[in-house]
Amino acid sequence: MTSESLLLFVIAGLLLNLTPGPDVLYIVANALRAGARAGMVAALGITAGCFVHIFAAAVGVSALMAASATAFTVLKWLGAAYLVYVGGRLLLSKADSAIKLEAANAGSTRAGGQNGYQSIFLRGFWTNALNPKVALFFLAFLPQFIAPTVEHKPLAFLLLGLLFSFNGLWVNIGWALAAAWLARRASTVQKSMLWLDRVAGAMFVGFGIKLALTQSPNA
Repeated sequence: MTSESLLLFVIAGLLLNLTPGPDVLYIVANALRAGARAGMVAALGITAGCFVHIFAAAVGVSALMAASATAFTVLKWLGAAYLVYVGGRLLLSKADSAIKLEAANAGSTRAGGQNGYQSIFLRGFWTNALNPKVALFFLAFLPQFIAPTVEHKPLAFLLLGLLFSFNGLWVNIGWALAAAWLARRASTVQKSMLWLDRVAGAMFVGFGIKLALTQSPNA
């Protein structure tokens, strides 16, 4: 890859990561509700979920999923169900859930605080790992920057995927810091966490329904 192609790849990746979607919504919601650290943990979970698809695509699993309507459908319904599950939890959350979550993620070394971060990380991880559209995105986007003459294409694919995710992690951390900054300076935001949970929950359910209605590439 030439330096010009690498620069274009980095810029395109940053622009794509700046586009709001389920990942950004999840990070921002956690940062607003429980602070910058919770948002950054969410960003790490999202990135870890991307690694699943990068490694899978590098060994051809994503290509198989793109060619197999059955494989796509199975992962699609798993991802859709998980997004609806996350949205349902937010929609059904109680008024004091924001306070409890904030206390659980306030940076304490207590077991409860660590469990809170672990839950945030795992939910972010599964949100991405169970989304077949992420796998198909990598399969469609990354090969455009790999020259046909490259001898070790899986390795090139893997390196580009890791670079994309590394750059995306910093964009997501930026979203978390910006949301936490807003929460600290706008008391009305913190007092409206139940409303935020409802809106975020409805959006996650919507993302899940949209994913469920996505057609297989072979349809």
